[in-house]
Parts: sequence; C-alpha cells; structure tokens
Amino acid sequence: MISGWGNYPKINANIVSADTETDIKNLIQSFDSVIPMGNARSYGDSALGSNILSILPLNHFLDFNSTEGILECEAGVLLSEILDVIVPQGWFLSVTPGTKLITVGGAIASDVHGKDHHIQGAFSSSLISMEVLLSTGKTVRCSPKTNAELFHATCGGMGLTGIILRASIKLKKVESAFIKQKTIKAKNLRHAMELFEENKKVPLTMAWIDCMKRGKNLGRSILYAGHHATVEECREAGIQNPLTPNIPAKRTVPFNFPSFALNSLSVRAFNFSVYRKHFAKIRENLVSYDTFFYPLDSIYLWNRIYGKRGFTQYQFVLPMKSSAEGIDAILKRISKSGMGSFLAVLKQLGKENKNLISFPMEGYTLALDFPISKKLFPFLNELDRMVIDYGGRIYLTKDARMSAAMFRRSYKGAEKFINYKHKIDKNNIFKSLQSERLGI
Repeated sequence: MISGWGNYPKINANIVSADTETDIKNLIQSFDSVIPMGNARSYGDSALGSNILSILPLNHFLDFNSTEGILECEAGVLLSEILDVIVPQGWFLSVTPGTKLITVGGAIASDVHGKDHHIQGAFSSSLISMEVLLSTGKTVRCSPKTNAELFHATCGGMGLTGIILRASIKLKKVESAFIKQKTIKAKNLRHAMELFEENKKVPLTMAWIDCMKRGKNLGRSILYAGHHATVEECREAGIQNPLTPNIPAKRTVPFNFPSFALNSLSVRAFNFSVYRKHFAKIRENLVSYDTFFYPLDSIYLWNRIYGKRGFTQYQFVLPMKSSAEGIDAILKRISKSGMGSFLAVLKQLGKENKNLISFPMEGYTLALDFPISKKLFPFLNELDRMVIDYGGRIYLTKDARMSAAMFRRSYKGAEKFINYKHKIDKNNIFKSLQSERLGI
C-alpha cells in the first residue's frame, strides 16, 4: 500500500525506479500509464497511479557555480541535500516551501511557493532551465525562452507532461544560516491583514492563525516576519560562525494517534497554548533557517497525529479584492462547524505567473489540515462553493477530492493545459488518480 503525505487515499500500485535516462525510457514504453513520484510529500493523489515511477535514484549534483550561485542537479535531489551543500558557501534557495524534504522535480511539478512569494514568486521564478522526457521518448530542454510552452505547462503541471530529469536553478546569496525574525500578535483576521500590509516589503512573512475563535477574535494570529540575517546581526547575537547551520534535534511521532484524540476541544486547547506562548505582543530574535522555514521537518512522521484514516490539507487562495471578506466568511463557517485545524497558515501571495495551472494568484492563501471523516467531504464541498464565489482556487499539490468542474472553473489555464498535455502525450501515458478525477 502507498499513499501521499496525508495518508489518504491508500492504494496498491506497481512502484518502479531507474537511475538512467535510457532505463526510464524503456520503463515508460512498457506501461500504458505511469506517474512520477518524488519523496511522496504531496498530500493527496497527484503522485498516485497504477504505475508509479520513483525519481529518487536521480539524485546527483551535476554542477555548482559557487561564484554565480547556479546549481544544476538531477530531479531526485532533495532540497535538504541542496541546502547542506550551498548554505556553508553562502547561498540559499531563492524559493522554498514549508518542507525541505521534497525533490527538485516535485518542487517544479508543484511550482511550490514559500514565505516570500509576494516578492520572489514561485519556484519556477528561480528555474533557469530543465530537461523533460516526453512520452515519445524524446528529451527536451526548456526554459522561459526556449520551448516555453513546455516550460509553462510543466511548472505546476503535476508530472503530467513528462518526466523531469534535471534542472538548473538560480540561488540566493546570503550572509548567514540564520533568520532575523519578528513575531507580532494579531487580535483578529483584519488586524493580521493590516500587519501583512505594513510588512509587505519584508522578504519573508506568514501567519499562524487560530481558526476556532469567533466574534471579535475571529482569526487571531501570530505573524512571523523575517529576513536572512547579516553577519553583523549574527555577531550581535553571539553567533561566531554565521554560515554554520544550527539544526534542531529530531523528534518522532512513534505511532498513529487514535482518531478520538483530534476533536474540537483538543484543537481549541492547542490553539490557545500557541497563542499564549507568545506572551509579548512583539518579539525579535535570531533563529536558524530550519526553525523558521521547516519547523515540522524536525518532527519525523508528524502526519501520524491524524491517525490511520489520514488527513487532507485544504489550501485555497483568494484574489486580493475578496480576500478579507472571503477568508472571514470561510473562517466563520469553519469555526461554526467545530472542524478546526491544528495547523492553519495564512500567507500573502504576489502576482500570478505564466504557468498554465500554477496555484498562486495575487491575494491571500489559507492552508488547513482536516482529519478524514465521514462528514468532512460534504463540508469541504461547501467550502469549495465559497472559494469559487470569491474567485479563488485550491492547491493541486494538497488536493485529494476536488471535482473536475471546480478545477475547470477555478484554473483559467485548465483547458489550455489539457489540450497541450494531450498534444504532446497523445496516448495519455502520464496519468495519476488526480488527473483522472479532474478529467485531465
């Protein structure tokens, strides 16, 4: 049995791997359908199918220009492996999501975004070029200027255009492995959005949000704003080796939690403790990049807290003009339902890119984790209608149940993507449970 990170759905599948381009070509030709999988960190069914091709053996660094900050590597290399090499040399990923335990190929296929999307954009903004193996057996090099149609379909294309083999990435120059962080308590959603606007020139921002509060405290939050610390800031904090990462000790969740452990009372208690832990209204300190960017990576198998039935992450984005009203209405509905989330993250996103089905649009995105239950999917269908009414869409990388109709209505590039995908993959070889569900 195999599943994505949400442990839902679980399926039986034929899982194969290969470490050379020739072997991958031969495998593709032997299947009537296949979908690539990286480190199995996409939450739903986007990397699940009858035949799954693991790209983890494609894990080689090909070139690193430490003067210009350009890295070329194979698609199975993990972001964590990249950071281990580049940070001590004064470089960092230009864009990174909330986990470093994903592959480069997965980052491209999802066109992941991070805490700096309002300034830097999605992962594809740092992508110089990549090589994609098509179902015809031809390998094509593409970039924003060369074979651009393939580039913009593959970035955010969920592995449905071909197998990403290797990529060239532009990195960001940094002085340290630490983040100068400011945390600010927001009394409600409106206050949180005001703080985002006040800090819109700060490179890195996100907010933890309490989705269970009501009334004047609806959406109370902790805003995290930061930038890569300078050498001087590190020295002032007593850090003598700024480029030496301070990696937190790993913990683990040793077993699946029982389903009764997650309920409205436990979620309320957890949210209360998080908010009260930040006793000061404003606090500034230096933290390691791991603590700031990847707090959950320090907890091995944290997905087990949702039990054997698993969970789904519901992440949506609304355009700027309707974000305040729409997120307010959705939070009220969630609070009323009693189905609140332990992990609720609010981020401000920047301008939409040219990629056909990339998730981000200029506005606010809210991500929430819900344990799987009988009443969950009807409730999420209700939230879908609200997201559509406010002009938003759902993140494909987190999705496990969106309808084909919602996909087509919310992604304006959906039809163009589907037409192009079938143009270059005439026999629909690259296929996942998600693509079948969405009618791609």
